[in-house]
Amino acid sequence: MASAEIAFWVVALLVVLALLFDFMNGFHDAANSIATVVSTGVLKPQQAVLFAAFFNVIAVAFFQLKVAATIGKGIVEPGIVDHHVVFGALIGAIAWNTITWWWGIPSSSSHALIGGIVGAVVAKAGPDALVGTGIWKTVAFIIVSPTLGFLLGSLLMVIVAWLCRGKSPLRIDGWFRRLQLVSAGLYSLGHGGNDAQKTIGLIWMLLIAAGMVAVGDKAPPAWVIWSCYIAIGLGTMFGGWRIVKTMGQRITKLKPVGGFCAETGGAITLFLATAMGIPVSTTHTITGAIVGVGSVQRASSVRWGVAGSIVWAWIFTIPAAALMAAICYWVSFLLY
Repeated sequence: MASAEIAFWVVALLVVLALLFDFMNGFHDAANSIATVVSTGVLKPQQAVLFAAFFNVIAVAFFQLKVAATIGKGIVEPGIVDHHVVFGALIGAIAWNTITWWWGIPSSSSHALIGGIVGAVVAKAGPDALVGTGIWKTVAFIIVSPTLGFLLGSLLMVIVAWLCRGKSPLRIDGWFRRLQLVSAGLYSLGHGGNDAQKTIGLIWMLLIAAGMVAVGDKAPPAWVIWSCYIAIGLGTMFGGWRIVKTMGQRITKLKPVGGFCAETGGAITLFLATAMGIPVSTTHTITGAIVGVGSVQRASSVRWGVAGSIVWAWIFTIPAAALMAAICYWVSFLLY
């Protein structure tokens, strides 16, 4: 078999692996989109995953590819990426996602991928091959996105409480059961818009490295865009039920009004980050919003021990995925 043909099949297999990661991203992060709407009883789990998957996919029509551009061109210096780097990044991220899914820990698929890219690139060319601005703004939003989610979730909860004062609790519950369908849809839209673009960016990076797409192209091929949005939607349809319980009930007990405020605060944060081209964690964002809502109701209603264990998972995700990716980078030379 000619070397050019082998190279083509290597790229094709890596694209399939990237789409598998995208599927796992939807599977792993389905809880972020549906935990609140399921835990409040507004939708049954089967209804919720179909609802969220639909909005994941149609997000393709609502957002520019700024996050994809950041991943594809804004994290690694040109000319560094090759198929060994992409393989290491993907396997490292998938391995960390699998470990955290198994233990029911809502870690970030986004930061697992970022960590995977960083680890594989550093293993190949050292830290100088990384683009500092792209890395640091991503790292900064590990703090910014949950903080903003917390502030928006708590602020919305205060506003809603003030607007609904004196109203019948039963009537309020009925209103927000309907409104939560809107907020859950918006959050799933933001989830698809930000997370699918990370895999788009990685495949774009791979195609540029393989010479199949020009560096100056403003967007990747249409098949890359659509396949990534469909893959994350399919992943969401299958859902990650171990994490739903942690996100929807173990951090704090939610009612429809709280679910609406948490989802809306999280959706606003995701929309802003995607508009700025910043790859953020939907896990971090919705966790911050849920904690914000719970703390407004009563600080003791938040299980801070559970929230603390989640924060530790956030801290370890990038270095853990980076270490796994660096090992996988070296292993890839044994395979090809």
